[in-house]
Amino acid sequence: MSLTRRNLLKKTLAGTAAASIPLSALKFLSSAEAKEAVETSKTRYAFLVDTNKCVGCGFCVKACKHENEIPYDSPVTRTWVERYVITKDGESHIDSPKGARDGFTSEEIAHHEVNPEDIDKAFFVPKLCNQCDTPACVQVCPVGATYKTKDGVVLIDRSWCVGCGYCIMACPYGVRFFHPIHKVADKCTFCYHRLVKGMDTACVDACAFGARQVCDLRNPDDPTTKIILTERVAVLKDEYGTKPHVFYIGLDRNVR
Repeated sequence: MSLTRRNLLKKTLAGTAAASIPLSALKFLSSAEAKEAVETSKTRYAFLVDTNKCVGCGFCVKACKHENEIPYDSPVTRTWVERYVITKDGESHIDSPKGARDGFTSEEIAHHEVNPEDIDKAFFVPKLCNQCDTPACVQVCPVGATYKTKDGVVLIDRSWCVGCGYCIMACPYGVRFFHPIHKVADKCTFCYHRLVKGMDTACVDACAFGARQVCDLRNPDDPTTKIILTERVAVLKDEYGTKPHVFYIGLDRNVR
């Protein structure tokens, strides 16, 4: 029955084009906006990334692949790290070879060399599903396979997913992909199976530098929640209205 439904919906939805999604900048949140995110939540998991601490080692990507059964050599990842090199002429050079699974071992950036004397600044930015309050992926799923839990994590029911790709096209953060084995949509889930047991995510455990932290915004005593409320944090692509819950410290305005 599920195969019949899947094939039928694939044929029905084939050829439908999604609206193009332009690049957009980050938004810095005021303390009042960050506080509102806490006060309007019940149980609410969130993520904090400190870009000042990320060294681009790729341990988080490795750990995620092992934990969540994403084939190690496949070109898709649930989380990845981007390298940004900003030259003095204002140009941004960005790459993420294999999602940074093996770190950054080459001085070539996006397949070309940049003269070290021309570099103004360089940094690494981890990315993952933003577990939005109003997720576009949930809105466009025609069969209800993508849904949000009561504590704010967006999940995918593989038994219901028909592989139409609507959610992949709708996500403004580019975090969704087709699983190479299961042939359904996949993405970061904040390691929900670990969170509900009181554990950290695999990537948080793997980060030796404290660049990644997960928290419960409902708990004002959580040290990571305190950072989100008191530090200057930012979110990506706020203008889409999805209300992302991955917060960044030290995020450069060149990040997109």
